[in-house]
Amino acid sequence: MPSHDKIHLIIRRQKDAASAPYHEEFYVPYRTNMNIISALMEVQKHPVNRNGEGTTPVIWESVCLEEVCGSCSMVINGKPRQACSTLIDQLEQPIRIEPLSTFPVVRDLVVDRQRMFDSLKKVKAWIPIDGTHDLGPGPRMAEKTRQWAYELSKCMTCGCCLEACPNVNHQSPFMGPAPLSQVRLFNAHPTGAMHKEERIEAIMGEGGITTCGNSQNCVEVCPKGIPLTTSLAHLNRQVTIHSFKAFFGSY
Repeated sequence: MPSHDKIHLIIRRQKDAASAPYHEEFYVPYRTNMNIISALMEVQKHPVNRNGEGTTPVIWESVCLEEVCGSCSMVINGKPRQACSTLIDQLEQPIRIEPLSTFPVVRDLVVDRQRMFDSLKKVKAWIPIDGTHDLGPGPRMAEKTRQWAYELSKCMTCGCCLEACPNVNHQSPFMGPAPLSQVRLFNAHPTGAMHKEERIEAIMGEGGITTCGNSQNCVEVCPKGIPLTTSLAHLNRQVTIHSFKAFFGSY
């Protein structure tokens, strides 16, 4: 049994993409103010499991360690979170750590988030400035628009919202909340608005906005508190307007 100065971890592991997953338990020394990354680093330093058997170090991704890069997303005690900002003292033990289930597992807690990045390409989630960067300052964004657009720009493509969404799974082509919210962000930009119709049409196709079931799980788990459901409601209205214009404009 663990003592008061030990942390009990139950980690879902997988040797590679083709291997079957399994669970392995660890006890690591407790320190105040530890986060999940700190606990995983203890396992990495001393890869010995609960039974005292030597094992391979647990593999995970992390870069910034300050909730900016989004790479350390994991399912911790049943909730998708950022491992760097999840504190041990705020969790019930044993602490169960699993990789995101929405994306294919590469190894242990590392997943392939290419699905999300492909969706961002599909909706052209960028500002096209090629050939115009040397023409001087671009158009200014209205302050009122800038304030809410800044909130959307906090997205770090961590994938937590896709993990929490019941409509994002291996049987569904739904692109998920994060790419959709980026459509609203870039359509609001004075330069990005030049491709507004292309983005709207991109989310009207397979896997787009109509696949959203409005469960609102996404906004509950977003580490940055992005108003994702507000963006989805806005895009639904824009899609409806675009559809009416396309229909009546064809006659």
